[in-house]
Amino acid sequence: MQDFLSKWGEAAYTSAGFFWMALWAFILGYVISSCIQIFVTEKRMEKTMGKDESKSMLLGTFFGFISSSCSFSALASTKSLFKKGASFSSSIAFLLASTNLVIELGILIAIFLGWQFVVGEYVGGILLILISWILIRLINPKKLIQKARERLDEKDEDDEDSEKSWKKKIKSETGWAKVSRQYAMEWKMVWKDVTLGFTIAGVVAAFVPDSFFQTLFINTGNGNTDFGFFTILEHIIVGPIAAFLTFIGSMGNIPLAALLFGKGVSFAGVMAFIFSDLVVFPVLRINAKYYGWKMSFFILFLLFTALIGTSLLLHYGFNLFNLLPDPSSVKITDAEHFKIDYTFWLNMLFLAISGVLIYLGFFKRKDVMHMKEMAPKSQLLETSLKYIAFVCYLWLAGGLIAKFLL
Repeated sequence: MQDFLSKWGEAAYTSAGFFWMALWAFILGYVISSCIQIFVTEKRMEKTMGKDESKSMLLGTFFGFISSSCSFSALASTKSLFKKGASFSSSIAFLLASTNLVIELGILIAIFLGWQFVVGEYVGGILLILISWILIRLINPKKLIQKARERLDEKDEDDEDSEKSWKKKIKSETGWAKVSRQYAMEWKMVWKDVTLGFTIAGVVAAFVPDSFFQTLFINTGNGNTDFGFFTILEHIIVGPIAAFLTFIGSMGNIPLAALLFGKGVSFAGVMAFIFSDLVVFPVLRINAKYYGWKMSFFILFLLFTALIGTSLLLHYGFNLFNLLPDPSSVKITDAEHFKIDYTFWLNMLFLAISGVLIYLGFFKRKDVMHMKEMAPKSQLLETSLKYIAFVCYLWLAGGLIAKFLL
């Protein structure tokens, strides 16, 4: 019993410490994302992308880079761009960029995993887009694309602010009140995933033995970094399976990715795990609702194939230049999380910024409304996740009591 209480306390403390490490990064990323989404409207993106394939690919990647990292938001925006005439290739480029090239994800990866993984994330995001584009050109699924377009609803809801200059909006109180509303929506979209992800990371760190990871990912442990091709391929395939089982979005998965790397999983396997947020069942189901099951499975095939190719290229590319990171450098479970250092002061600063935004959007300017289209979620899944998140809070509270009071 004493051993369990000790591990429970350690798990809860680790989860809370992970979140404390990442808090300022979440706030900074979502503030930037909210500003961009209010001041650079989707309507303006649609008009700018045009019909030229090469131009629209570049712009789709850029607009994805400056958009939200939430998969459900990205799916809805991708559908909207595709419906308004963007090519299938540029729509996929936007989708991949908005879940792999976003600013807040890079900051979080830097905190937990280091600069090599940040480079891997951004270079990998570009490789994912290029490989997907090549596959689309080779396969040329014209009929699937045509049927997907025909399936989409033709209703077009204009953004009433779409024609207003961003310079005027950035100077207006109404514009910043909408930023506040969007910022709250960003947290509303991810709080369950983040809660579950950080709780699972603490539980895994405290309770799951290394032998489990050595069974799941072959040839791990003992500081081994010299993996054969088939071992790396197995890690790349198992990574998305592990991501599928956790059912957590990319932002919540980063602490788990750090734990996997610390347990000896290859660089390629960890990158595949991080890239896997678009090859899980909820995304497959949403794409089926939008475009039909045939197109949904084609997108799944496209992204999974690109993921495998990208992870292999990253691993061998980094290995060629002796840039593969050392697993021993990731010591997040041994860190003293709650101390007065730069993390503490950054958290205080960005919590104050959050307070100002919430006051502006929800107390001073209650009249301002802002709604952004989201992909249709499973109500059963969302309700289940909500109650699981509440259970996580009880678990964390109980574990902290066990650590500090028992």
